[in-house]
Amino acid sequence: MIIDFHTHILPPWLREQRQRYLAQDSTFRALYSNPKTQIATAEDLLAGMKVSGVDVAVVMGIGWKDAGLAREVNDYVIEVCRRYPDKLVGFSSVNPAWGEAAALEAERCAQAGLRGVGELHPDIQGFDLGEKETMMALAQVARAYRSILLVHSSEPIGHTYEGKGMTTPEVLWRFIQIFPDLVVVCAHWGGGLPFYALMPEVGQALGNTYFDSAASPFLYRPKVFASVAKLVGSARILFGSDYPLVSQDRLIRQVRGCGLSLSDQDAILGKNAARLLELSPGTVA
Repeated sequence: MIIDFHTHILPPWLREQRQRYLAQDSTFRALYSNPKTQIATAEDLLAGMKVSGVDVAVVMGIGWKDAGLAREVNDYVIEVCRRYPDKLVGFSSVNPAWGEAAALEAERCAQAGLRGVGELHPDIQGFDLGEKETMMALAQVARAYRSILLVHSSEPIGHTYEGKGMTTPEVLWRFIQIFPDLVVVCAHWGGGLPFYALMPEVGQALGNTYFDSAASPFLYRPKVFASVAKLVGSARILFGSDYPLVSQDRLIRQVRGCGLSLSDQDAILGKNAARLLELSPGTVA
């Protein structure tokens, strides 16, 4: 089973009325102002999965600032996951800066069957991931519903790109220390956080932390898979494409050609995700 742990879908009406919603939500504006930036629906993703041989995808919106728009897109994610229960696993989109309202929306979505929250984007959404009071209400919901938190991550050095932000390993490290019991997926290889696992205290603290490969071809050379596996173990790596930004088959080829054993490749491409999502073979829910 191949599971893509990081994909973005949006409702057709949002794609059709892009200009209207650029004015309504600053996150949407920051990420989708360029008319060439693709917006994919659930059906677009499913068609791509069929071509790439992906069995299941974790689907999410983006880190919204507008609560009303977030709720509408969360409803869309809930609906398509119910329509395609054998193919899609949903995460809700909330903004911890909303306070208790964020926790209530995350809880509503968890009760509707969504399995996590993400992609949290602290810079664009305007909250401090490493501030305990800001994150406490959402953390309590995550504990109660065994929800996974997927967090955007940024490299502290290197080239700049749209949406990079400042959620660096230092910020992620503060959050992980405050909430060590939460299951956290650090997107985009955690901005390089796995490389700090050579420090004993860091390696020991990453027991509930995972790293996805979203947008990897734009960030690292393909040997990042083998390098990170050596540092934190292949069991901590999740195949994520960041679809529609990157095609799924491109990332699959990188995993299959990275030099790891077949068992490690299979773990990265799906077995780790199936375990995290508590999926039985051949089922999603």
